[in-house]
Amino acid sequence: MRLSAAFVAAMAIFSSAISIAAAPVMAQGISGDVIKIGVMNDQTGPYSDNCGPGSVAAARLAVSDFGGAIGGKKIELVVADDQNKPDIGVSIALRWLDNEGVDAIVGCSASSIALGVQDVMKNRKKPYLLAGTAASVFTNEKCSPMTTQWAMDTYALPKATVKSLLARGLDTWFFVTVDYSFGKAWQADTTKFITADGGKVVGSVLHPLNSPDLSSFLLTAQSSGAKVIALANSGSDFANAMKQAQEFGLTEKQQLAPLGLMINQTHSIGLQPLQNVRLSTPFYWDMTDETRAFAKRYQAAFSGRIPNEAQASTYSAVTHYLKAIAATQTDEGEAVMRQMKATPVNDFEMKNVSIRADGQVMRPLYAARIKTPAESKYPYDYYEITGTISADDAWRPASESVCELLKTQ
Repeated sequence: MRLSAAFVAAMAIFSSAISIAAAPVMAQGISGDVIKIGVMNDQTGPYSDNCGPGSVAAARLAVSDFGGAIGGKKIELVVADDQNKPDIGVSIALRWLDNEGVDAIVGCSASSIALGVQDVMKNRKKPYLLAGTAASVFTNEKCSPMTTQWAMDTYALPKATVKSLLARGLDTWFFVTVDYSFGKAWQADTTKFITADGGKVVGSVLHPLNSPDLSSFLLTAQSSGAKVIALANSGSDFANAMKQAQEFGLTEKQQLAPLGLMINQTHSIGLQPLQNVRLSTPFYWDMTDETRAFAKRYQAAFSGRIPNEAQASTYSAVTHYLKAIAATQTDEGEAVMRQMKATPVNDFEMKNVSIRADGQVMRPLYAARIKTPAESKYPYDYYEITGTISADDAWRPASESVCELLKTQ
């Protein structure tokens, strides 16, 4: 059968289109001739001391270590205050990605905000670097190929705390929990550790975010008779809870267990009410010559403050992201993320740390005791590191995860 010339031409065009569609898509250099990173967190509200301007300072230090450019392409930071409101956080992410050419976002937002932003990042195939957002869902049931978790989560930090307190016979617990997804996730994860090792949760109360007066919630906890009062909150809420608990005498009769204490909160509350409190932490500035050198740089850049856990992690996340761009010579999101996961993290606080398929940065944690006022010899001399918790012992094991990314490794 003889085919018409028109039919043959049409088939040639169709075959060409199929070949083009089937060809692998190559990474396309640096979009817009600028590498643009967004830093989004609470800049002025109850969590601003945890991340806020301090995380921006850490990100700027990372950018400066690359001379402000990679391959002649400028690195630019943009900053936004999410105001602890999910709709605002999501609208900022959409504007940044769709209209302003932002290539990645470093997040330290409330978990309720980060969940919405993560969906945007996944759909736009842009890296989302969590450095302070703590809900464990981001590497478990809500895991995303575009999200990495750099600092801490509600699974790892309470694990060691629960085990150490139960070993001392403190087996009844009451939760004072901030009323949004982060606090609830923290309570849920901690409860699993308590009950698995023979402890009991005798009750809980939820308090609104950014509560200046937590007295009624603390008095309810006191009247429960629980041996341990677990504080599943952070920022100014945690600081208020600790100060008011001391005023009511809770610390004399019941053990207060902070689940997410960072060193800036220790500084603002003071050693007197916190002395001998046990905690786990991903970072302490006074551990090695390298951490002390970074802290000195950070102090010079940020009003004499030392970096907390989230701020140090922000530096690490931005540095590793920029190393991946330098290696691949592109800011195309999926290519950069592949490179980040294929390359061990090496910097002032982490050595040869891998990034798991679910996005978890497999760093060790450290067991610490808060010093007494008499033991503290110089500014920010707050912690005694009492042990190292290996990454395999600290983070949720792959066998317990429901993240599909781990099943396809």
